[in-house]
Amino acid sequence: MNQATTPPNEYVEFWNDTLAEKFERFRDILMNGLSYHSRVPLERLELAPGSRVLDVGCGWGDTAIQLAKKVGPAGYVLGLDCVDQFLEKGRNDAAAAGLENVEFLDADVQTYPFDPEYDFVFSRFGMMFFENPVAAMRNVRKALRPGGRLQFIVWRTIDDNEWFGVPKQVVLDFLPPPGDDARSCGPGPFSMANPDVVTKQLEIAGFTGVSFERLDGPVTVGNSVENAVAFQLALGPAGEVFREAGEQAERRRDEIEAALRGALAPYEVEGHIVMPSSSWTIDARNPA
Repeated sequence: MNQATTPPNEYVEFWNDTLAEKFERFRDILMNGLSYHSRVPLERLELAPGSRVLDVGCGWGDTAIQLAKKVGPAGYVLGLDCVDQFLEKGRNDAAAAGLENVEFLDADVQTYPFDPEYDFVFSRFGMMFFENPVAAMRNVRKALRPGGRLQFIVWRTIDDNEWFGVPKQVVLDFLPPPGDDARSCGPGPFSMANPDVVTKQLEIAGFTGVSFERLDGPVTVGNSVENAVAFQLALGPAGEVFREAGEQAERRRDEIEAALRGALAPYEVEGHIVMPSSSWTIDARNPA
């Protein structure tokens, strides 16, 4: 498949010029440490051999590869993401696994010209960052055959996710919250935490049969306290506060790091920092 150039917008640019390097640095946490929230739904997912699948916001391609194994050689999986740097790992891992039924494309899911050829669309934490969620959902529905199924995973509220909330509060004890002009990767990790809002968005986009299943479980956010502190100051809500505070944050870095070490140490389990987390697995159908 030919590569598609992602239309430049502020969110896509932010992913590529600011977040990609940080995500690469903490890839093990993001791909494996948080994997509980995709492992459970994918383990019980049943797909007919030969199914065609679209993986939205597939990142490094680990879920696309799992889906490719599920649908078998007669099936096909397309993984889309706006950061080609991530997709290269997926391409390499798929080749190493001898999989020829999965491809990876650098594209903006919100605007990509899909044909209605997929039986199933999946996304792990990839639907929360669209500039226009309804437009993205509507475009995703265009990719589905009549009766096709959408399943995507999003975070519940920050109050339901200690691994987000505890570090953010620590950093806010030292620094001001980000201003309205802060650069971001999109609406944010909690933009789809409200079932009523998301149900309405999906219905406006033309989906039916919307359902939500809550999944609570552990996430590993560092292989040591120091690693977890570095992760929190680079990404997520705490990282956003720290980044936007600029020089003020750097002047107080030692204090903030010490406070974070104290807050995260109680979550240490056999040398790793393991914290509670909560997500929604959301299902919907393209009408037959």
